Amino acid sequence: MQSALLKADAGESSGILTGEELYALGNTGCCELIEGNLISMSPTGYVHGIVEVRIAKILSLFVEKHQLGYVLGGEVGIYTRRNPDTVRGADVIFISKERLTQSQSRSWLDVAPELIVEILSPGDLWTEVGDKLEEYFSIGVNQVWIADPRRRQVFVYTSPLKAIRCTEKISAPDILPGFEADVADFFS
Repeated sequence: MQSALLKADAGESSGILTGEELYALGNTGCCELIEGNLISMSPTGYVHGIVEVRIAKILSLFVEKHQLGYVLGGEVGIYTRRNPDTVRGADVIFISKERLTQSQSRSWLDVAPELIVEILSPGDLWTEVGDKLEEYFSIGVNQVWIADPRRRQVFVYTSPLKAIRCTEKISAPDILPGFEADVADFFS
């Protein structure tokens, strides 16, 4: 219902939004676009916010020091499907300078970042997390980290079905050569 209303406000009437139309709407609050339908989401809790900033800071310090690209946070919009469009909001991403130069969009990322970090919220369902994993890998993401603040661990996915549980150290040698961090630092 909300997506149809927003679509009507944008001058359309079919109820299906494109990514560009969503971007043009401006501040719609917390949401994702799933196959053209606007799905509202609750704001994150403060623990989620703390973990998101810590991970982004740890990655950012390394990436900036080695001039590898960019670390972005705050529900970065990424196209995972087109026609109808799906735009997912990622908590933290790393994208190399090389990949970012390939982007054609002025709104959401239309090239896959190398790394996406999602932080679990208490209400997240693993079926929904699995859907996101499949979408991310289908567009060429190399690695996805699922950070679980409650258990203080990170699952490192290199495909939708292949994960390593990290409770002490985490690295990404194929993406960020030389990077290593204590998992505890993400959650302390």
